Amino acid sequence: MNYWLVKQEPSVYNYDKLVKEKKTVWDGVHNNLALKHIRSMKKGDKALFYHTGDERQAVGIIEITTDPHPNPKEGDKRFVVMGVKPISRLKRPVTLDEMKTDKIFKNWDLLRISRLSVMPVPKEIWDTIIKKSNS
Repeated sequence: MNYWLVKQEPSVYNYDKLVKEKKTVWDGVHNNLALKHIRSMKKGDKALFYHTGDERQAVGIIEITTDPHPNPKEGDKRFVVMGVKPISRLKRPVTLDEMKTDKIFKNWDLLRISRLSVMPVPKEIWDTIIKKSNS
């Protein structure tokens, strides 16, 4: 299993809405690097749901429910989507500011490539975020 982070502006789509809907198709990604990451996802992988904008915090855990596939709403096969469902809300959100103060996050894409909407999460960073959310 691999770990990921997916970002969304909470005013557009947030974790509570995903919980209410029970599942969704993660679409709308057009950045080439983010699309490359989506193509690497597998059914069963886990991802952090991250609220961007004013919140800038990891708020929940989701599961990838389908392998990536071309978005049927787009005419270009390189625009891929995947199904997701909520697993659990983090016990407490872990903010970007918290991550910036911990050296383990220093070289992670979230801090280096701030506009990237989909990225891998190394296991050590995943475990640290989960630990921080439980403290």
